[in-house]
Amino acid sequence: MSDEYARGRRDGLRLALSILDAEEAKWEALLGESPSWRTNATRAIRHKAYQVARKRVQTVLNRFLPKSESALPIEIASMIDRAGL
Repeated sequence: MSDEYARGRRDGLRLALSILDAEEAKWEALLGESPSWRTNATRAIRHKAYQVARKRVQTVLNRFLPKSESALPIEIASMIDRAGL
């Protein structure tokens, strides 16, 4: 795999992480806001699904990071800190 291709894959995964973070934050803000228990349950399920998806994308990204890098890039580290992992 060429270095340019691998870099593109990592950039795509970073973009996916940022999108998942935004969606997760949106649903987190809506948790428990509705008077309907069914709506609240649906929102909780969606929020959890975004958390799981973010964790899976993070795992894949970690696998694609070059072995020569001993630490995560600052951008990824800040996303993880912001997410509280």
